[in-house]
Parts: sequence; structure tokens; C-alpha cells
Amino acid sequence: MDDTHVEAFADAASDGVAFDGIEAQVEGDSYAVEAVDGSTTVVATEEFADVAAEYDEYVTNWYFWHATAPQAQARWAFLRWVEESGSTPVPERYDRLREGLTTTWGQLAITVSLSEDGDRVYELRHEDDQAEIDRGEELSLDTYEDPLDARELAKYDDDGQYRPLKTAPTLQTGWEFPALSATDLVEAVHAFYPATVQNWYREREGELDVSHWHETVERQTGIYGVVQTWDRGEGHDHVDWVAEACCDDSQCLKRREWEYDDETELDPDGGTGPFPCREPCSLVITAARKWTKLEGEESRTYEFELTPSEKEQVEEIIDAVADGRTADIREADIYDGANRYRARFLRAKLFDDEGDLCGVETDD
Repeated sequence: MDDTHVEAFADAASDGVAFDGIEAQVEGDSYAVEAVDGSTTVVATEEFADVAAEYDEYVTNWYFWHATAPQAQARWAFLRWVEESGSTPVPERYDRLREGLTTTWGQLAITVSLSEDGDRVYELRHEDDQAEIDRGEELSLDTYEDPLDARELAKYDDDGQYRPLKTAPTLQTGWEFPALSATDLVEAVHAFYPATVQNWYREREGELDVSHWHETVERQTGIYGVVQTWDRGEGHDHVDWVAEACCDDSQCLKRREWEYDDETELDPDGGTGPFPCREPCSLVITAARKWTKLEGEESRTYEFELTPSEKEQVEEIIDAVADGRTADIREADIYDGANRYRARFLRAKLFDDEGDLCGVETDD
């Protein structure tokens, strides 16, 4: 702790300080300092620096949160949450911070630790890479310093495929930000997961402005206006299907808080993500536009002959594609219906030269 911490704390104590287990105030020509453990010290003004040293952790902690950490409410609350400040007393928290305290935000692993003067240093990695490091494995990670580099990292997955949804659980691995400041950490988190900190804070404060499906689609115009014709009408579960397809934990890390409207909940579960989804996103609306057109087609009856095993295999293939696990199916695993060779055999047997299943034309 240096003189800057002491002087700032002394100035604040003249108006009274009560923060994270320490209280300090001016009483006549003296300072009265009391810690949560019950210890109390009253000293003359000129001796304040000496007593402040006795409460070093409390003073440096106060200084960080009032002079170093960003003061915007959402960012400040998020950083407090990262180091569990609301439930852990300062001495215990400092012991944890000296070792490095790790928490997750989506697929991000955030490790906060103490510098010598009580400041915080933040490491940011993919949670999978952090798990390997915690197991003692050595990794060669690309190192970044500028928090805005996170924008580029968030664009593509490990296969180089573009990620249209930033909160999809497909964030690429192999990178790290080893020494971010408090301000830079929040900037990087925002670049990876835009608006999640702000919406998390609004929800926490009871101020999350949710826009439900019905009111969202009513605002759609132009080519997206067609979605307005597709609603939850009697006998239809269209919106449930949309939510089940797009808003599952396996597809998006947000926790869906929007329903059909204020009075009508959707059947699918909203997920378990740490940050809320306050309205149907652009990907959901775009997908719904396509499904609206597809569902406008009249149904027809087609007749195919399949063995029971072939029917089950078609079901397994659809499940594998929908769950995104086709890449995990080993070529040698011929017992899995979605195995590539099993699927190719089924195609060879059932598709004609025109690509029609069992030779039955679609006749659209």
C-alpha cells in the first residue's frame, strides 16, 4: 500500500467510509477506524497513515473499487461478482485472490488475482483451455493484449466456420489474454458476448426490459413482415418449435426470458445460461421467416418402404445433425445409425439416380 491509497482513504473518511467490512470516520481531531472483526482504532489525524497500515487489505480493497475499477454500475457489479465479493470477507477473499480465483462466463474462464499493491489482474481464456491448464497440461496459446482483439476471435469457431451467433457454444480455443486490467477485461467480455453484462445487471436489478415473441414480430417489416402471419394460433405450436430449435443450451448460452407474450409461456425450457435473452434475436427471426414460408406449403402423402432398422436410422441421422454431433461419430462405429458409411449405404440402396428417395418424386 502506498501513500496514494492512504491519502485517498483519509479524504473519503472525512465524509465517512463504510465498505466491505471496514468503517472509518472523523471524530473531532481524530480518525476512528473499525473492521468487521470488531477491532477499533482511534488515532490523531497525523497518525492515520500508521493505523491504515494495520488495515492494509481493507484500504487497498477500498481503493481498487473506488479509484481503479470502472464505476459504471453494470461493469462494477460484474467485476464484484467475478471475485465473489458479495459473499466473501476481504481477508478470505484476498487469500483466494493470491492463488487466483477463476469463474466462468459462457465459455470464458476469467481468473482474477492480486498485484503487489492490491490492484487486480485478470487472465481470460477459453474454459476448455483453462481446464487443461488446471490439470497441469502445457498449452501453446496465442497471446493477446488488446481487448478488442476478442472481436476477431469471436468471429470463427475451431473449424474456421463463421459464427453468426456470438453466444453460440462454439467459441474457438487456443488463445489467452494473460494480463488485463479491470476496464480491459470488461471490454473483452463485451467483445466476445455483446450486451450480456448489461442485461445480466438489468435482470439483477429487476429492470430487464423483455420483448416477447408477439410484440417482437409485430415490429417486423419488409421481407421479415411475413413472420407476422405465423402465430401460435389454435392447434399450432410454431413458436414452441422455434424456441426448441434455437433457444436450447446446446445452441445458445443465453437463458431465454421471452415467452409468447406476457400471459402465455412457451413449452420449451428457457435454458440455464448466466445471462438472459430479453427478446428473439435476429437469427431467430431470420430462421422463423424461412420456416414461415416452408410451413405455408400444403402437406402431401408420400409412400416409402423402409425396414424397421432403416426407419430408426433415418431418425438417428436427423438427431445427430440436429445435435451437431456428426463430427464426433467415428468412421469405425458402424453401430451408430448416423455413421457416414451407414448413411452412404442407405443412400446407395434407397436413392435413385435423380436423388429421389425410393424413386418417389417430390412433385412440388
